[in-house]
Amino acid sequence: MRLILHIWRQKSPSAPGKMVRYDMNNADHEMSVLEMLDVLNEDLLAKGEEPVAFEHDCREGICGSCGFMVNGVAHGPLPATTVCQLTLRHFKDGEELYLEPWRARAFPILKDLMVDRGALDRIIAAGGYISVPTGSAVDGNDILIGKEDADRSMDAAACIGCGACVAACPNASAALFTGAKIAHLGLLPQGQPERHKRALNMVAQVTREQFGSCTNIGECEAVCPKEIRIEVIGRMNHDYIAGSWKSRKHPYQNPDEFARWSYGSKLQNDPVR
Repeated sequence: MRLILHIWRQKSPSAPGKMVRYDMNNADHEMSVLEMLDVLNEDLLAKGEEPVAFEHDCREGICGSCGFMVNGVAHGPLPATTVCQLTLRHFKDGEELYLEPWRARAFPILKDLMVDRGALDRIIAAGGYISVPTGSAVDGNDILIGKEDADRSMDAAACIGCGACVAACPNASAALFTGAKIAHLGLLPQGQPERHKRALNMVAQVTREQFGSCTNIGECEAVCPKEIRIEVIGRMNHDYIAGSWKSRKHPYQNPDEFARWSYGSKLQNDPVR
């Protein structure tokens, strides 16, 4: 199988980058895109050239390490599939593929197709946890959870943090990722004590990381390899607004003062200590 690859090459975060063409004649339609890059790198090393840097780990669509744009689409053209699971049988012989890293201010390029996604880790660290007592595991039947809530929580918890939602969003928003991390805990009884505090702190961290705002375009849901729905963004907004109301230190008694405070949705954006 023959493919023409156009790959973004950039030696370091401060170095200029460019698209470089590679003609590949030894690809196999059963290869994944990452396996194709492995073969390409072997050829480059044999020629004494620098291999293409890309991130990967499990290669089973679970860890969220891999991820880049394939022909302008995050993870490639196949829905609900990570790039490590995307095989070449979905492309035609002789087709041209354009491979680029995630593009977002919060995801600075490290090298070639690798970006720094530490911003997502810092969002989770800001509130993506629950308080539980130490000791032996609690019996599974001690806390009753409705099936609908359990299903929605599990759907949100499927997020692997790959960053495709950010890369696909025209605003480079992390709303789907943050909403999933907030929803999968806030839907369960164990996540109730920090529910509103969690939303305030995680949204505040999103702002600090310089992600864009969500304008409900829906590209994030379209490219999510775990098919997480944008309803989690609505739940995040609900918890954030409720937390903003509850955390007001000085309730306004005068309606005019309240109107001035609420104008432009100026809700409290600082972490709750």
